[in-house]
Amino acid sequence: MAFAKNKAILLLEDGTAFTGRSFGAAGEAIGEVVFNTSLTGYQEVLTDPSYRGQMVTMTYPHIGNYGINEEDVESKKLFLSGYIVKEYCHTPSNWRSIKSLGSYLEEAGVVGIEGIDTRFLTRHIRLAGAMPGIISTTDFDVSSLTEKLRHCPGIEGVNLVDGVTSPSTYEWSQGDWDIAAGYRENRNSGGFHVVAYDYGIKYNILRLLVAAGCKVTVVPAATTAQEVFAMNPDGVFLSNGPGDPAALMEYVKQVRLLIGRKPMFGICLGHQIIGLALGGSTYKLKFGHHGSNQPVMDLATGKVEITSQNHGFCVDIDSLGDEVEVTHINLNDRTVEGLKHRRYPLFSIQYHPESSPGPHDSAYLFKRFIQLMATNK
Repeated sequence: MAFAKNKAILLLEDGTAFTGRSFGAAGEAIGEVVFNTSLTGYQEVLTDPSYRGQMVTMTYPHIGNYGINEEDVESKKLFLSGYIVKEYCHTPSNWRSIKSLGSYLEEAGVVGIEGIDTRFLTRHIRLAGAMPGIISTTDFDVSSLTEKLRHCPGIEGVNLVDGVTSPSTYEWSQGDWDIAAGYRENRNSGGFHVVAYDYGIKYNILRLLVAAGCKVTVVPAATTAQEVFAMNPDGVFLSNGPGDPAALMEYVKQVRLLIGRKPMFGICLGHQIIGLALGGSTYKLKFGHHGSNQPVMDLATGKVEITSQNHGFCVDIDSLGDEVEVTHINLNDRTVEGLKHRRYPLFSIQYHPESSPGPHDSAYLFKRFIQLMATNK
């Protein structure tokens, strides 16, 4: 009877259904179903704004064992639509834990489902591609859920950034983390002034910019190039964010005006926007790259980095002109992971060097941005 009381169902667009148990908020959620291969870091995953419009499946089977703490957050709230795990831990244990994962999801209004075969689900997505799905704790009629799924807009051609960007400009002063003191405030940073476009920016990107000695001004996604020029920054940073970059051409136009005028660094969606601003195009990946264990090669050195990634779209290498150089490639599928311009002071990467969660192999890229600003100051 306990199982019946907590019953939940996940239905995919192609009719594949899974019955499990509810945890987190009750109700229904619709979004594109993707999988994340990280072994840990679920709190950072949950608070990554890039997951807006998606429901995340964790491939690691046991989730929630260290609970939720006040520090490992990457944004002001949870933006994902739903959460899917094999086994949810009801009794977390960790010295920083203040609440359970289930309570965290419930407070945020995020529907979760556990007790399903996530290995089967992951394999199905790999073969069939990411697709819309619905989780329900109240309606278990497949016909009814199928009809609800018909109204899911998907993420292609949709501007998801407007729902995650900051409504106003603000200064960021929080730096890196120390085990004794926590996150350190650094209000005296100012070696370089960086304007950071917030397309769904993760906090740890801002922390690492501050730790590198930057004064950081965060601006909304719709900020114009003229407004940025008025701030007279030493460099411009373009952040990660959710959804389809081709739906953001108004933002692309402003970035195009900044290229060549200010040193520029882009991560993830910011990388894709730079690709579009340079005249390239993007396309949707079959199931995307989501996890903290993606191998990427630096073509200049031959060095391989293990990287954290979260994206469903990619820059088309064949659409870029001769003045754009590919600097990094994904060793799993040979997709573009990094670009730089041969004349203009800019570079971008598709993955996440802020390592939250993930390895620290790519942290050097923040120093590269500092050097680029110093050279062009």
